[in-house]
Amino acid sequence: MLVFKGIQKTTLIDYPKKVACTLFLPKCDFRCPFCYNKQLVLEEGTGVEISEKEALSFLKQRKNFLDGVCISGGEPLLHPEVEGFCRKAKELRLLVKIDTNGSRPKLLKKLLEENLVDYIAMDIKATPEKYCKAAGVKADLGAIKESARLIMDSGIDYEFRMTVVPILHSKEDFAKIGNWLNGAKRFFLQQFNSNLPLLDKSLEGTAPYSREELLAFAKILAPFFKEVGVRGF
Repeated sequence: MLVFKGIQKTTLIDYPKKVACTLFLPKCDFRCPFCYNKQLVLEEGTGVEISEKEALSFLKQRKNFLDGVCISGGEPLLHPEVEGFCRKAKELRLLVKIDTNGSRPKLLKKLLEENLVDYIAMDIKATPEKYCKAAGVKADLGAIKESARLIMDSGIDYEFRMTVVPILHSKEDFAKIGNWLNGAKRFFLQQFNSNLPLLDKSLEGTAPYSREELLAFAKILAPFFKEVGVRGF
């Protein structure tokens, strides 16, 4: 049974154009230096524990108010039990959104085949050649690329998104990413926030790219995607 380590009872942001609840699962197989969910990633404890039964009870009580539920982390697909939870959420007639780093294409494929997910947000860490540095681990690029392709071919709603960090990403990277994911629906650039406790403390206080610079990067990406946007301002 799942044990969630955080909850946002109502969000108008996490699930685009929907009223949703976001549930956070612990544990991640990446160690992105710019990550601000340190407690979830390192399983240090957030002071919150919500059983699967409690989460489903909450969703049942709010199902006439909520459009859907977002399952985030950490990396939620590290938990095989997430399949059963998605199934139970769908039985409540809720839409299900999954946030993923793309490292677990096998479970992702199963969720898609069983029609248990309605929206996927996949984090893109960097260009393939910089991926391991940005992920903070020796990432399986084959798995990452397989997940991206599964999502693009799924027929459901989705987005790719990337937190842009000056020491990890340069102007030249964006055309490479565009060529890799050419034809995808949406790609969002997210502002790096160095004012929070980060996994790599040396990045705390680092100046992010300006809004104007991110808009220039978005312009480079625009020919490759149906929609490109900038978030975090």
